[in-house]
Amino acid sequence: MTRHEWTLPLAISALLLAVPTQAQSDQAAELAKKLANPVASLISVPLQYNYDEYGGANDGAAVSKLVIQPVIPFSLNEDWNLITRTLIPLIDQADFPVDALNESGLGDITPSFFFSPKAPTAGGWIWGAGPVFLLPTATADVLGTEKWGIGPTGVALKQMGPWTVGMLAGHVWSVAGSDDRADVSATTLQPFVSYTTKTHTTIGAYTESAYDWEAEQWGVPLIVQAGQLFKIGPQILQFAVAGKYWAEGPNDGPEGWGLRLQLTLLYPK
Repeated sequence: MTRHEWTLPLAISALLLAVPTQAQSDQAAELAKKLANPVASLISVPLQYNYDEYGGANDGAAVSKLVIQPVIPFSLNEDWNLITRTLIPLIDQADFPVDALNESGLGDITPSFFFSPKAPTAGGWIWGAGPVFLLPTATADVLGTEKWGIGPTGVALKQMGPWTVGMLAGHVWSVAGSDDRADVSATTLQPFVSYTTKTHTTIGAYTESAYDWEAEQWGVPLIVQAGQLFKIGPQILQFAVAGKYWAEGPNDGPEGWGLRLQLTLLYPK
């Protein structure tokens, strides 16, 4: 076979090999954008670790929290999805001056349900809304509220090219539980913005502001995070590192700087 006869098959082979690579890149870009969308139709299991140090009367104390957050979508019909998002916190409290506060175990579980249209609005907005519940599942009194709660939650966002901008909000009132514990009335406001690069790195900034109406106190951590999509064997994952600064905290609560690490397991359809 001559040199010219070899050239055409080699060129065709190179082209065929490039096609799956481009397809994989497009899929990764789509997955990275879906991760920035709290109501995306994507099964994911984020494992989020938080470390915070406390001040005031609890100066020197520290709390480590691993929050398991399975997100599972269900197709209701041609137009609507139901997105379930459940927060399962595992908490370790250490070095508090009051020894009774130094406990480890399961905290209160909070499942949320978002009814979300499959198609964005004419203006490009993606949204979802539904109920959020508070379940008194804590294994120690100081790790939970000992209250049953319910309230509304909702999210609205817009994705413009590599940018995602939106807001997640909710409120929970206690409706039953121990009479010896304080009632629960808490509002959460979580504005967020992120940018996903061509290498599937997502850089974002957001807050997880919470207002306790009973104690009349804000908790406002400002968070900057960078996450990278990658693959180990058949498993697709994202690993993210975040710095957290408490701009406002409850009395004797977390203050200064904190750390967040998150590993997310993805299961695209």
